[in-house]
Formats: sequence, structure tokens, C-alpha cells
Amino acid sequence: MAFEFDSALPVSAHRVQDMGLGELEALRLILRGTSVIDWRRLHFRDAAEVDHFLRLNLFDLGDPRDARRLRAILDQAVEYLRKAFGYHVAAAVAQPADLRELFLLASGAIEPKKYGRIACVVLKCMHVVHHLEARELLFRTPIREADLAERVDRRVMSEARRMRQLGLPVVELLGNVKARGSLITKLLAKRETVAAQIFDRVRYRIVTERRDQIPSVLNHLARTLFAFNYVVPGQSQNTLLRFREIVGLNPDADALIPQLQAPLDIEAQDRRKANAFSGKGYRVLNFVVDLPVRVDEFLPEGRPFADDLGRVVFSLVEFQVVDAATARRNEEGESNHGRYKRRQSKNVLRRLSRGLVVPKRRKRRKE
Repeated sequence: MAFEFDSALPVSAHRVQDMGLGELEALRLILRGTSVIDWRRLHFRDAAEVDHFLRLNLFDLGDPRDARRLRAILDQAVEYLRKAFGYHVAAAVAQPADLRELFLLASGAIEPKKYGRIACVVLKCMHVVHHLEARELLFRTPIREADLAERVDRRVMSEARRMRQLGLPVVELLGNVKARGSLITKLLAKRETVAAQIFDRVRYRIVTERRDQIPSVLNHLARTLFAFNYVVPGQSQNTLLRFREIVGLNPDADALIPQLQAPLDIEAQDRRKANAFSGKGYRVLNFVVDLPVRVDEFLPEGRPFADDLGRVVFSLVEFQVVDAATARRNEEGESNHGRYKRRQSKNVLRRLSRGLVVPKRRKRRKE
């Protein structure tokens, strides 16, 4: 699963200088691996932007089935808030005439502005409800992991071809599915040996020409391949880019910084550990996305639970992004992938044999 790019094509991606507050917030979400559940507002300006976002989520409001599904998710979120916390959810939020109004209220783009906070709370609950029911749908749908991975790959590589046509500064996009042996080794190397904690079973490596082009490529991916709300919290490893430096390139930085969801210096407070087996000089951006996948054709005849659970499931996909110069340095010395695998294997062997290998007896000294 590889796709090579002609670097001579012109660049047409959004530059950092042209990004608005919403795009910068989405970029920060990727770099830090935080959660939209902690956001205070959205950044949609009009119905067209909401439509685009919903399409990334694989919902089309023009399809009556999708519209019913979104209404059902909204009803469950409102019911939960009313029962669990006694929230008063206004009709404008609980039963909007147009579902897109809910997103625009949460963005402060339409009146009444006083409903912005509750609209945001409702959307957070909808996000969780949708995930829960998508997990149940996957459990009840006869689809193999290999079939799911194939659909993910078709979607990613289709976007790769479009990126080439647009002339994005990507020199390599390589994808693979982690081999079974590698999965076992990784699980044994982790302290929490739970299969569900393998996030890079399906992964893609993206190499740009230069490091300063990475934000533009990430912005493109977040607008065309995955919605920002599906970045998996706590699974980003970023030793490559500093958000403070990125936002500083925007000419409106002074006006945008006070409006950020979190203080500009919050990254300095992060104390997340790097991969224990990577070399000290290894630099990379890894992040994980819960990529939505439509499974209409796998639903049983008559689809008795389609309206209850929808037609979308999720597949975890890891993206590794690096620039060409850093990629070359990562293959030198202690950062080399072969040495990484040896350190990992050595750790696994030590854990497996701990307490099971009888230590050699020391020879007694002659008196």
C-alpha cells in the first residue's frame, strides 16, 4: 500500500498564515492528542461548513435515513442530560428546525447566543452516544477486520491520489497493516496487555519535503479525510512541531491567541513520556484517528437495527508524519528502526523470563 508523489507539482494547501481560529484549534488537537469534550465552543461560520463537517463524519442530511439517525442521537443526548443532571435543554437546541442550527449555535454564529453553551454540551454527548452505538453496530455486523482495513485503505489512498493532483508537498505516503507477530510483541512490551490498546494496527506514514510544510498537510487531511473530533485523546506523540511557533506565523496571532481553547503555554506543562524504546534523537509526529466507515452492505437483510444503531462504524488508524530530512536522521544511530525493534524485543524477553529462569549458583570460595 504505497503511493509516491512528484515533488515538482505546485503547492495548493492552506498555509499557516491563512488559517483561521478553527483550523488552528484542530491542528493543536492533533499535535497534543486532546479531546473535543474539553472544548468550550465550535468554529462553524455557516451551514455549508456544517454540511462539510457532517460529510466527513459520513452523514448526509439530504439522505432521510441519515437525518433520522442524527435526530435519534440528539434525542438520546438530550434525554441523558435531563435525567442525569436535570438540565433544562431549550427547544431550539433539543428540537432544532434544521440540525445544522445546533452546530451554529455552539459556534456563536447565530442567535440566540445564550444557547451556545448548552448546544455545545449537547453535541459533546452526541459525540459519545454515536461512538457507543457504532461500537455496538460493529459487534453485531459480520465484518472482518481485514474487510474494514481494506475500506480504510481505499479511502486513504483515494485521498492520497487527490493530494497528488492538488500538488501538496508530500514525497511519500506509505501504509501497512501491522503483522500478527509485531502485535504480540507490542502487547507484551506494554504494561497494560489489552488487545484493544493497540492503536497502530493500520498505519500510514507521510513524509513531506520540509518540516514547515507539515501544518498545511495536516490541515488538508483534517478537512478532507478525517474530522477533528475523531482524533483519539492521549495517543499523539509529538517531538517534531511546537504549536507556539506555528501560531506565531499567523499575522493575526495577537488577536487569535486569547481566543484559544487552552492557554498558549499549556504544551510546556505536558509531561507525557516518549516511547521508551525510541532513540533519544528520534523526532516524529504520531497521532491516532477513529476513522468512520460506512457498512451499509454488511447489514443483514431488512436491517432490523440499522435505524437504531446507524450505518457507521469506526476503525483506528495511526498516522506518522515527518519531513524528509528528519526521516533520514531517524534512520541513523540509536534512532534506527532496527535498533528500536531490538530494544523492544529485549524488553519483552526480559518480562517473559522474569521469575522463571533459575539463576546460576555462585561457586563457593575455597577456604
